[in-house]
Parts: sequence; C-alpha cells; structure tokens
Amino acid sequence: MSKTPDSGKAEDDEPSTVEQYLVKDPERFALNMARMIEQAGKAAAAWAEPREKGDVRDHVAEPVVDMVKTFSKLSEYWLSDPQRALEAQTRLFSGYMTVWANAIQRISADGQDTDDAVKPERGDKRFQDPEWGRNAFFDFLKQAYLVTSRWAAELVDHADGLDEHTRHKAGFYVKQVSNAISPSNFILTNPELFRETIASNGENLVRGMKMLAEDIAAGKGDLKLRQADYSPFEIGKNLATTPGKVVGRSDVAEILQYDPATETVFKRPLLICPPWINKFYILDLNPQKSFIRWAVEQGHTVFVISWINPDERHGTKSWEAYIREGLQYGLDTIEKATGEREVNAIGYCVGGTLLAAALALMAQEGDDRIKSATFFTTQVDFTHAGDLKVFVDEEQVAAVEKSMSEKGYLDGTKMATAFNMLRSGDLIWPYVVNNYMRGKDPLPFDLLYWNADSTRMGAANHSFYLRNCYLENNLSQGMMELAGRMISLGDITIPIYNLASKEDHIAPALSVFLGSKYFGGEVEYVMAGSGHIAGVVNPPAAQKYHYWTGGKPIGDFDQWAAKATDHPGSWWPHWQRWIEARDNTRVPARKPGKHMKTLGDAPGTYVRVRV
Repeated sequence: MSKTPDSGKAEDDEPSTVEQYLVKDPERFALNMARMIEQAGKAAAAWAEPREKGDVRDHVAEPVVDMVKTFSKLSEYWLSDPQRALEAQTRLFSGYMTVWANAIQRISADGQDTDDAVKPERGDKRFQDPEWGRNAFFDFLKQAYLVTSRWAAELVDHADGLDEHTRHKAGFYVKQVSNAISPSNFILTNPELFRETIASNGENLVRGMKMLAEDIAAGKGDLKLRQADYSPFEIGKNLATTPGKVVGRSDVAEILQYDPATETVFKRPLLICPPWINKFYILDLNPQKSFIRWAVEQGHTVFVISWINPDERHGTKSWEAYIREGLQYGLDTIEKATGEREVNAIGYCVGGTLLAAALALMAQEGDDRIKSATFFTTQVDFTHAGDLKVFVDEEQVAAVEKSMSEKGYLDGTKMATAFNMLRSGDLIWPYVVNNYMRGKDPLPFDLLYWNADSTRMGAANHSFYLRNCYLENNLSQGMMELAGRMISLGDITIPIYNLASKEDHIAPALSVFLGSKYFGGEVEYVMAGSGHIAGVVNPPAAQKYHYWTGGKPIGDFDQWAAKATDHPGSWWPHWQRWIEARDNTRVPARKPGKHMKTLGDAPGTYVRVRV
C-alpha cells in the first residue's frame, strides 16, 4: 500500500468501504460509551476538586483576552478597507470552490484522482492515512481545513499595518487555533480514529478517558500531558549517571564535581551553568548522549551547577542571588576543591544569559577567575528573540507577576505548557490524539522524560529575566542594574565561544549572531545544525548534522552564513580544540573529596525535586 507523501492520496489502494465505519456490536459499544462517560466524570472531578478547595486559581482570562485583542487588531486591518476585505474573502471563497469542484469531479469520475486545492506542508504527518485521499468525505474535510488554515496564516503575513510584535503574536495564535481545529484531532473527522473506535467498540475511548483523569490528577487539577512512558526512567539510575559527588550546596544550587576518566586533566577546571528553566541533566541524559561524560573523557575536571527547584522560600531570590549563590559560589567551591582560581565556563540558554551578566558584573568588581566563556544557544540581545517573545509584553508580564505573587513562584507546568505550545503540532496534539482518543500509552523516551520534568520559576528571578531581557532588552544596551551597578557586556574581554543552532526557535541563530558584537573581546561564532536541544546535544559518535564556522560575527548574518565553512558531524571536537588553544596545561587527575568533604553522590538532591 503506497501513498504520495504530500497529498495523502493512495495509489493502488482498494476503494474506501462503508462497512469499516459501521458498529458491529451495538450492545458492547453502548456499554463502552457508558464506561467512557464514567471515566470522563472522574476526569471532571480531578479538575474540579482542587478548584473547590481553593488550591488552584485559574488565570485563563488573561491569555484569552490577549488573543482576542490581537485578533481584533488583525481584523481591523482587513476590515478597515472594503477592497482589501473583499480580496481576502475572494481568496478564501476561491479556495473553497476549488475544493468543491474537486469533490464533484471525483464523484462524477468514480473516484478518479484530482489535484488537491492545497497540499499539506512537507513533514506534516496528520494526513498520512490512505482514507484522507481515497474517501471523498475525509478528503473534502482535509482540503477545506488546509485551505482555511493557509488562508488565515496569509492574513497575518500580508497584514502590512501591524507592528512586528502584534504580527508575531497573531501568527502564533492563528497557528494554535489551526492546530487545535484540525480534523485529525476528532473521532468523527479522522478516519483512523473512527476505524479504531468502531473496531474496538469504543474501548479506546474508555482507556483514553482513564488516562485523561490520571493526567489531570497528576497535574493537581491541570492537565499534565504525558508525552512518553516515564516509568522506565530514574534519575541517577539510567539518567544523569556520570559518576561524581556533590561538593557544595547553597540555597539556590548544588555544585557537582565529576570523577576523572583520564590520568591527567586540564589545569583549568570547567564550570557549567545550565538553565534553571529546566534541569541540568539534558547534558547527561545517558552515556551515549552525555556532554558532561564526554568532556570528562577529554580531560576536563567538570563542575556543574544543579539549580534548586524553587518554592515559596525562594520567591525573593533575585538574579544577583543566583550569581552570588550559584555562579560565584561554584567558583569558590572549585577553588577549595582543586586549588585553582582560573576556570573555563559554559552557560546554556538562560544559564548563558546569567553567565554573561555575571561576567559583566565581575569585570567591574575585579573578579577575573573565569578565563574563557562558552555560550550554548544563548541570547544577550533580545531584539530578534525567538518564539517565546509572543508571551512577553507589559500586560502579559504583569499578569505573570500577579500570578507569581500568590505563591512566590510560577508553576512548572505553566512554563512547560508555554514551551510545548511553541511546537503544538509536534508536542501537544499528537499526544492528545494518541493518549486520549486512541487510548494508547506513549513510548519510553528519555528526552521527553526530561522535557516533562519541569521546574518552577522563582518570582523575583523570573520577573527580572522577563523585564530586563525580553521586555526591555537592558543587558545588551548597558542598562541592566545588578548589585547597584550598571553593567556592560563590553567589559567582558575574555575569549568567547558563541554557539548557535540553525533551526533554533527559542534562541535564533540570527539573535545569537547579533549578540556577539556586544562583547569586548574575541568571539568565535559557530552555528550547529538542528535546534535548541539536538543542535547542542550532538555527540561525535552519532555522526549527525553539521556545523558552520567562518569569519568574525560582524555585518550581515545571511552573508556570514553563505560564506561559512560547512563541517559534517558534531561541533564538540571543534570546541575542544578551541579550549586547548587557550590553555593546554595538564595536571594529575583530581578526585572529588580530596580536599573537602562531599555531600553525597551526583546527581545530588536538588535535581530530584519534582513539581
């Protein structure tokens, strides 16, 4: 059985039959519908109970209001000019007429194939079932949906009167609505779901509603969408398994030191500052994917900051606290553990933004312990920030701050949902369909386990980040105030390795490139293939993707990319050579605990706290 990849039409398939959509055992089907309703009642109870107790307060109104305001501005542009409105309506009507004409032609020609009015985008997996092409009803639904969603997206693209932020938000909201209303998401309009429901007499829906109730209960009243089978995974057992010790613990961070794997190591230890928006073990998922283990095997004495999963006690911890009690505490711990003052540092995502701000502050304060800095997909200038910027304007930030003020933190599920919404077509709706309609358990996947292991956001810390970076762009403009000082990235004169990812939607390669010019010293800009995670976590043994190197990161980004040298495989060895070129001095390997008491085995206790 074969089908064309773009249209969803089948070649050499048997014609669609009505029998596969007819209930064979009405009594059993009716019984399962009753069982499904029972499970749906449990899901409703799991949602309602924490609200009745006052444990959950909904803030649904704020995003809905923002969406309505955004669509109102979009509508105003198109309706303010009758000619413009007529042209838009004509385009939609023309698309519908083409769909209708195709349907009539197929019926009159006994199912003969016709060209679709619009084809799914390359890589769209929603319409792969042959029935989307050979069944006139489902084919009509598919084409009508694609015509409508494509038309709506074009309304945003062609709305010249919108400011860039409103256009960005409008495109985001249109995409969310389009993904939500896809006929692939509903039983009666998805041929595969329809057939499975009939074939199992509705048992798939019983299982699905049971899973829905479990996921709402797991989210304590909010849906905690399961994206994988999490049961096979355990932190410290088959995740985050690189051997090491906890050598320091503050109110906001544990400092981990890893056991050496070589007889000699670089004189300069390596301190990794991961994001606190999620947990550090993305860099230590398993031995094959672990950047931490690989760095140890190259001869680095690796220290990692494992951030606290904050609660109400940490609501007032500011960025300065994260610098003093996290980064600088890590440097102090390294000096006690190894006797070394000079350190190489890595910052990932927002951890890199914090590292950049800390380096600027430390330059003013005379703290010169960090001798080179590497940034993984890090933004220091937010002019061209990624898709997360759709959530940031004064009204939305104020709403988040109001929500955080109640407990001193933002629930981890809120951030997880925001990240999932950026790719809702991949990270939300396929799992809604698979879990709650097909009633199938998702497969085990370590990356998705990590993705679901969300962290809370401390109120003061998160508010400072949203306002100073996304909203006001103070860091690159020399307007960020820390410890009573106005800091400047120009004061950072140490060598910088600035890694971007080509397909990153959170820290776009363009944004990272433009941020390079604000540093005061030498910057090596490297662009990895793939996205925010896979572009970074790309071990050499996998022989995947590419990376690009070129001249200094100045001028036009597209011109830099066009002239850049393309290298197959991982950028990790390139970074290793860059580090060695700065200082290749070696010393005997250092074991954790030789000069100070350890506090337990890596990965420590902070990383195990779940929300």
